[in-house]
Amino acid sequence: MCREMTHRGPDDEGVYLDNNPSGPGVGLGHRRLKIIDLSEAGHQPMSNEDGWVWIVLNGEIYNFNELRVELQAKKHLFRSYTDTECVIHLYEEYGEECVKYLRGMFAFAIWDKRKRVLMLARDRVGKKPLLYHYKNNRFSFASEFCSLLAGDGIGRDINKEAVEYYLSFGYIPAPLTIYKDILKLPPAHILIFKNNQVTLKRYWELDYNAKIKISKEEAAQQVLAQLTEAVKIRMHSDVPLGAFLSGGIDSSSVVALMSQLSSKPVKTFSIGFDDSDYSELKFARKIADRFNTDHSEFIVKPEALKILPLLVERYGEPYADSSCVPTYYVSRQTKEFVTVALNGDGGDESFAGYDRYQAMLLAQGIPSFVRSFLGGVSSIIPDSINFRSNLRRLRRFLKGVALPEDLRYLKWVGILDAEFKESIYSDEFLKFSSSVKTERLIRNFFDPGKDKETLDTLLRADIKTYLPYDLLVKVDITSMANSLEARSPFLDHKLMEFAAKLPSSYKLKNSVKKYILKKAMRGLIPGEIIQRKKMGFGVPVGSWFRNELKPFLLETLCFGPALSRGYFKPEAVKRMVQLHIAFKADYSSQLWALLMLELWHRRFVD
Repeated sequence: MCREMTHRGPDDEGVYLDNNPSGPGVGLGHRRLKIIDLSEAGHQPMSNEDGWVWIVLNGEIYNFNELRVELQAKKHLFRSYTDTECVIHLYEEYGEECVKYLRGMFAFAIWDKRKRVLMLARDRVGKKPLLYHYKNNRFSFASEFCSLLAGDGIGRDINKEAVEYYLSFGYIPAPLTIYKDILKLPPAHILIFKNNQVTLKRYWELDYNAKIKISKEEAAQQVLAQLTEAVKIRMHSDVPLGAFLSGGIDSSSVVALMSQLSSKPVKTFSIGFDDSDYSELKFARKIADRFNTDHSEFIVKPEALKILPLLVERYGEPYADSSCVPTYYVSRQTKEFVTVALNGDGGDESFAGYDRYQAMLLAQGIPSFVRSFLGGVSSIIPDSINFRSNLRRLRRFLKGVALPEDLRYLKWVGILDAEFKESIYSDEFLKFSSSVKTERLIRNFFDPGKDKETLDTLLRADIKTYLPYDLLVKVDITSMANSLEARSPFLDHKLMEFAAKLPSSYKLKNSVKKYILKKAMRGLIPGEIIQRKKMGFGVPVGSWFRNELKPFLLETLCFGPALSRGYFKPEAVKRMVQLHIAFKADYSSQLWALLMLELWHRRFVD
């Protein structure tokens, strides 16, 4: 199991065994990526002074220096300068409540020998993964699927409910995984395993209803101060660090603050494409020039998809966000120079950066009879084969505008909608999928009693679904596949808590998204970057499928085992591929989802 995760921790390996004859027997394994305290004192598994508490930890605790001082004042003895040892002593002091004191990204397991209790914990937003299996009195856990599957007694039976979620959203939400025998520990949860019983407990939740009265000027000052601190504590490292730079406001803000806090030029890394509709390199260069960073770029071309088998292996279950490809390459490029990279993840979800927020509020303001009329109009608007065209955006907006609020949101974030499923699913899988009700994942957030403002509902939904199960999975897997640690200042829980308390109008003001963040950064980063339209981290797979990758697409989806999985009507898939290749439709995201599902089957099932 350790060897399967060498890429996550190439610097050291450790195993601890507790073969207590009265049971249960326990084994902890760890692979280490050395970031803090590079000495042997940082070796894991790690114990307290008398050896009755043992820990394996993945991630970083950014407030460990303050915690260390507090714990030393309580007479705890330290043998290293690691953040891991702080968690051990916090557990001694506070038990399972220790997670509430941690500021950072983490997944850890603590074995308490005296109480014969195993405790697992995952950070608040889900930066670090944690999978587990419990069957026939055997409990096991790991950071990645390949490691867990290397253990004994874990079957590979497919969870078809998870397949339906995957095809609906492009990811599989916790606690589900693609395997019946494996579950995900949800973010902001601890798991207690005691007396052969598994108990889950949530320990953190954002509160959007405790709004504060604050002027826009003071709010902007607070955002800047808190983001600066979040960047500063994430720059603590005993190895070289840098930053991902897309040229958007989030990563540009992080680089700007890093440059203020650093005595030497910040190393920045950007990714782009030959297709200018998808490339943000010119904006990244402006920021690199503005702050005199040590800048590197990489152009992703279609042949880059030769790393797909590796990505399928690392993700371990179907995953349909094609931007994992450029994220892998920017991580690989970055690792050549540094071991830690800061990024801008999370800015959109806390400060309202997505177009769909604006669209949802716009639709909400339209009378219902007008929405019904506009929904009918959508059918006469021709679809565009240009994924980013305004005509395509308008058609997508109008198709969702007549739907109830939760289904409208689902229409705009999903991959295969109900209409599409009906056209492509096999009769058997269509019947099964109708019983799964994937819309429940979203409907739970649109409870009128939960949030007073619609925007807060949308932010909460994204922070609990799209952020942890798509974006954070993408970055964790691609960065750790290259033995690179990615840190996200915008996901600092104190900054997120403050943002949740701000009035919605401070985040989305008229047509200005991220209003308060832009106000906070005005004067620090160029106005051109602040005012530019969000591009998003898309990949031109639609064009690649029609050209360089056409043979690969045809071979994978239109011939061989893909036709007999039982999920789809073979002729419907073939027709979809042909229409896309012939420039008669754009099925980029749908074809990518089907492609990754098939490649997962070939690696993990066949």
